[in-house]
Amino acid sequence: MIEVPTIIINFKTYNQASGIDAVKLTKDCADISKKTKKSIIVCAQAPDINACSKNKLPVFAQHVDVFEAGGHTGKINIKSLKENGAMGCLVNHSENRISFKQIMQTVALLAEAEMVSVVCVKNAREAKRVAKLNPDIIAIEPPKLIGGDVSVTRANPNIVKKSVEAVKSVSDKIPVLCGAGVKNSDDVKKAIELGAMGVLVASGVTKADNQKSAILELTKGI
Repeated sequence: MIEVPTIIINFKTYNQASGIDAVKLTKDCADISKKTKKSIIVCAQAPDINACSKNKLPVFAQHVDVFEAGGHTGKINIKSLKENGAMGCLVNHSENRISFKQIMQTVALLAEAEMVSVVCVKNAREAKRVAKLNPDIIAIEPPKLIGGDVSVTRANPNIVKKSVEAVKSVSDKIPVLCGAGVKNSDDVKKAIELGAMGVLVASGVTKADNQKSAILELTKGI
């Protein structure tokens, strides 16, 4: 199981976090994690997972498809992800939402493969429903705040608190992270004060003028 509190950095498909730059950013994260003794995880694009995973830092995939192995051109197979070094996977991110049935199937698939599931949800109601599937981690990310300049911890702190409470009403063993607009240590501190066990960030690091400084700033909140 992943150590919490943690910072998960989603590379998405930003140029600054793709290909060679994805490997460099992962190395920076690994160096900072070792230096600060803070848990950091990166979510890389499927083609970058193998190279990124050589940096002794947990690397997750951004998506996996549920299907029987065979003729499914363009889909992402869990065997390929795991054998290329992925330790876990994001599920149902706001930019790639899937049906509840698919969430259920994906969580089960990841559990069977002994990989970590991080299921993204948009509100407390969805958080409670997903918690009943017993994923490893739930991340609350209001869609309207993703990629913005205002953290969910300031724009809508109640949604974080209510989501944590909703998950705990089902199981107190599932850590809740919060994301959307998270940029600095104050945002991280506030997330933890609200009951979260870390944050899920993207552009706050990937698009930063100085990515290493941005990562270091986030670790100060833990």
